[in-house]
Amino acid sequence: MQERLRVGRRIRVAREERQLSQERLAELAGIGRHSVYRTELATHSPSLDHLVLIAQALGVPLTDLIRD
Repeated sequence: MQERLRVGRRIRVAREERQLSQERLAELAGIGRHSVYRTELATHSPSLDHLVLIAQALGVPLTDLIRD
């Protein structure tokens, strides 16, 4: 659970640094806004595919989102 919280926090920070709404990030990543919302709140574990899409949409390496 703690890892999900860390990943969600990193996604939220990266999204806010780029001044993107959850809806816009979802559009760029090609996933649902609810998926972005739930990932940021750590209410579910995103698939690796979704994490890759989110990282690409944010323009960051996947490792930036999942590093310790």
